[in-house]
Amino acid sequence: MTTTLTVTKKGQITLKRDLLNHLGIKPGEQITLERLPAGQLRLHAARPAGSIERFIGLLAGKSDKTLTVEEMNEIAARGWAGQE
Repeated sequence: MTTTLTVTKKGQITLKRDLLNHLGIKPGEQITLERLPAGQLRLHAARPAGSIERFIGLLAGKSDKTLTVEEMNEIAARGWAGQE
């Protein structure tokens, strides 16, 4: 499906809501444009790369219980075995 957009005097374009929904873009999120040969652009949703610091802090403050390494290993093993 082809969509035609109009460029404003300021050189801006507005993406229609259905295009943003197709990309999975919500207000405040970003779009990445990649320059291709022959005057073409590739547009896609910019997804931030995860970090181990963000992952570790994901559940911070959600529980008062502290697990031992052995308990964490047991939970992980059950998860891998499909028991969780």
